[in-house]
Amino acid sequence: SCLTTITSVPLVEAGRLRMLAGVLAGRCERFVSVGGVPVYRGFARPDTLFPMGMATPTREDGIKIEGDEVGKVIKILESEAVVFEHHPTATHLRYPLIYGPGQLLPREWLIVRRVLDGRRTIVLPDAGLSLRTAAYGENAAHALLCCVDRPDASAGKVYNVGDDHTLSLRQIFEVIADALDHEWEIVEMPLGLAPHTRALLATSWTAHRITGTDAIRADVGYRDAVPVVEAVARTARWLVANPPPAGGREERGLQDPFDYDAEDRLIDAWGEALETLRPVAEAADPGWVDRYAHTSVDAHLGIERGDRKSTRLNSSHVALSRMPSSA
Repeated sequence: SCLTTITSVPLVEAGRLRMLAGVLAGRCERFVSVGGVPVYRGFARPDTLFPMGMATPTREDGIKIEGDEVGKVIKILESEAVVFEHHPTATHLRYPLIYGPGQLLPREWLIVRRVLDGRRTIVLPDAGLSLRTAAYGENAAHALLCCVDRPDASAGKVYNVGDDHTLSLRQIFEVIADALDHEWEIVEMPLGLAPHTRALLATSWTAHRITGTDAIRADVGYRDAVPVVEAVARTARWLVANPPPAGGREERGLQDPFDYDAEDRLIDAWGEALETLRPVAEAADPGWVDRYAHTSVDAHLGIERGDRKSTRLNSSHVALSRMPSSA
């Protein structure tokens, strides 16, 4: 077990980290602190890297932000330096997005409220393929205690923290729909045409933001206390039982107006545009074959006969795809 009785080990989170690092210098056996993954260049602005976007995964020695590149975020990186200046044997954890019961800005509420409001269509930017490392609250705490419990292995080190597995945005939708026994149609749309979905991404980009957790797994034996699918399902059910007030602090912070009339107009316009584009797209289809798909044998036979049109798949699923519940 990674649980332990903590004695003379202050656990310090970001906020007053720099001040407390100095105050506690020489007054504690160990110093364990928490910062965040925005210290990596490309986290907020993937266009600052070439090729564009963070390395997947980005490990602890990844490229960091510099100067005033991301404004106040630079202070997170500066705080790390102060910690090790005063506590050379400290352990510092870089937390990702934290989710679960009691979170101040519950990302999952953007989906759960739409379920509770009876929405039957929902827009996903860029097919919902974006990946972002996150950590369920219990898992984040478990990671910290693993480091406390193994002082020799973790002394003087920085660790990324995150769930063992990262779900795509679409997979999060699927898990929540299943947990709440809900069915809806997913409308896939380019982010540039669906600006309201930026609230789901908490950014203006759909680039991946994956921070590697190999080191904390290898050094202190971290493994999820709660598997990610169960963690997301628990979060959704907790939000149903404890919904934030409509228009309250949480929703204002999440920056989603839940303007369903505007969303419906956008979905209708997108459907009309697809009907216009579909014949053009079909005409440009070369009849490409996925050699590992279950239809590949029939498709190859069609190619051998020169009947490339017979290998074409109906492309309508690109626009609308059904998400059934498990019921």
